[in-house]
Amino acid sequence: MTTGGSSELVRRPNGSTRATLLELLFDVVFVAALALVSMLIAERGSWKGVAPVVIMLMAIWWTWSITSTTTDFYDPDQRPIQAILMVTALGAVVMAAAVAADSHALVFAVGYVVPHLVGGVVLVSVLHRRRHQAEGRAARFLFWFLVSGVLWIGGALVGPQWTLWAVAVAIDYVSAAARYPTPGLGRVPVGQYEKTTEHLGERYQQFVILALGDIILVPTLEISAADFTRARWAAFLSAFAAMLLLWQIYVLGAGSIVRTTAPRLLRRATRLAPYTHLIMLSGVVCTAAGFDLVVERPTGDTPARWVALILGGPALFLFGRTLFTYRILGVISWHRVLWLLILLAAMPWVGGWPPVLVTTLAVLILAGVVTGDAMGGRLTRPLPRGRPG
Repeated sequence: MTTGGSSELVRRPNGSTRATLLELLFDVVFVAALALVSMLIAERGSWKGVAPVVIMLMAIWWTWSITSTTTDFYDPDQRPIQAILMVTALGAVVMAAAVAADSHALVFAVGYVVPHLVGGVVLVSVLHRRRHQAEGRAARFLFWFLVSGVLWIGGALVGPQWTLWAVAVAIDYVSAAARYPTPGLGRVPVGQYEKTTEHLGERYQQFVILALGDIILVPTLEISAADFTRARWAAFLSAFAAMLLLWQIYVLGAGSIVRTTAPRLLRRATRLAPYTHLIMLSGVVCTAAGFDLVVERPTGDTPARWVALILGGPALFLFGRTLFTYRILGVISWHRVLWLLILLAAMPWVGGWPPVLVTTLAVLILAGVVTGDAMGGRLTRPLPRGRPG
């Protein structure tokens, strides 16, 4: 562990881009929180009450995304950054513990707000003491988390008031997209987005791959407490196959998320990744919830809500992955779009099918996507040199 001054706090251009062990431990905490969100969605008997769960999912994901941006810009081997990681991991545990009960809204809000504020204060203090030019960046982040933090805590105290929380999470997402415009400081300079390293690409890959494990983890917890019928085993194996297929769909080209020498593409990838990956992770959460339900009851009719989770989850994941490629490269994998439309078109027709058969259909469609990739239908044209592919 290094303990250098603030001048060493910012990651050196020639520094290691590999994730540290503390960062990997940090990921495990957040993946556990996502698993709890999946189980909470599965437990809800209707769509009523799902909106607050979506807001909490957005908060959990944003905490991970912002912290990963921090450890990409700053050196995660430095003690101040390690302290921020530890505090944020504790906040994630608190959020996960509070996510299942409306009565714990204040606990959830504190678990979300406090780590952001602590991290901002630590960075601003250390950088200011050393008069480092990165102080302005940290101050912008801190300012906007103060603004949204008031609404997070205020919303928890009055109910919870989900409208205030929706506004708060919108502030977090929109302020980042607008490069944190701050009175007296302006926006984060565009050039800072070009300083992103391969470390950030690795972090996104590692987290998504770990999150995909929830698709089999949640059904495993369900099947361990149930009878081992053939239909239930078929649903369980479908969950395992879906996990592997979504992994294959994601890793196609994902390894080059920021490995590009073109500054314009680098900026675009860095700024789009949190939003497109939120769509993909929402798909993972819904897919895990759907398989949880099917493993519990694999036969009988399939309720419309179950269909939306079983087929809509993979559709969300596929849409997010396709959108990410398109927004960076301007290229569309048309065979993926076709299979996405098939997933959506099947929803009105499979309600009378047994749930295990609906999951089998989802797996076959995902297999069609992967087969199209293997047959060379990855992109509509060759990738230019230097772009992530």
